[in-house]
Amino acid sequence: MSLYGKILLALDLSAECDQLVEKAREMAQSNSAELYLLHVIEPLSFAYGGDVPMDLTTIQEQLDEHAHNKLNKYAESLGYPVTRQMVVTGHTETEIHRLADELNIDLVIVGSHGRHGLALLLGSTANSVLHGATCDVLAVRVQDKDS
Repeated sequence: MSLYGKILLALDLSAECDQLVEKAREMAQSNSAELYLLHVIEPLSFAYGGDVPMDLTTIQEQLDEHAHNKLNKYAESLGYPVTRQMVVTGHTETEIHRLADELNIDLVIVGSHGRHGLALLLGSTANSVLHGATCDVLAVRVQDKDS
């Protein structure tokens, strides 16, 4: 029996995601696991405090379509079968926790940029996922492409 039967790979769709995809493939292969891909889109209204004097529906739909397209490309590049791809809208940490529980995920893989100073004090997505998870979390340190 494998240690991790279901793995959730949470991607932010940044240039550094290739590093996460490679690690997820290795983990999934070594455990013969089901692999799920997730990208969470934070609603534009969150960024503007919910008080936006215009309709952002079209822009939000474009972001959603772009995310689906990029997630498809990552799934194709994996070289490993993907059980399900998901693009959801909400708070990133909340949605990762919700889906991990809903799908009975054994391992969540997220990227960690290893920030310092103010960014570290404010917390990171990886840190928030780790502290609220009901399953194992693998925070993969990714190197920024421009460093």
